[in-house]
Amino acid sequence: MEGEIVNKVANSALKVFDLEDMYPTNPRMDVDIAQWLYEGFVLREKDFRAALKDIDWSIYQDAYVGLFCSTDAILPGWAYMLLTSHLQPFAKRIFLGDRAHLEKSIYQELLFSLDYSQYVDLPVIIKGCSKKEIPEEAYVLATQLMMNHARSVMFGEACSAVPVYKRSIKK
Repeated sequence: MEGEIVNKVANSALKVFDLEDMYPTNPRMDVDIAQWLYEGFVLREKDFRAALKDIDWSIYQDAYVGLFCSTDAILPGWAYMLLTSHLQPFAKRIFLGDRAHLEKSIYQELLFSLDYSQYVDLPVIIKGCSKKEIPEEAYVLATQLMMNHARSVMFGEACSAVPVYKRSIKK
């Protein structure tokens, strides 16, 4: 049997949505407010303000920065706001939470900002098996947003996709 090998996937209307392609390369950095707490639990405003003035905030240039506290201290809301005011001129984006929350928030922001018009009425595969660590929440949100546009949504690779959603045919 001789013949040309035809890539049916490449010739189909199938669109691949790869969350890894969206992964921003900006550095991720954390700021633990606990380092400025007296005995790990008390925030002294005067000392805190003085300490923040002595930091070279330019090290956070274009970084995604997560603000958190590694102790069980109860902090006033303005403490994170004050940190933000120092970081804002340098950081790409500032989030409240640890590294996992930071990644979830980055993807949430990215996914809500996308134009999904290229996926209207098409079958879409949300690609799995990425080399980068993509939060599970990103797949959930991508599915939710894609369902508003795509004819069908699958997960995985073209050769072994798992059907997730198929729009019902309206009569």
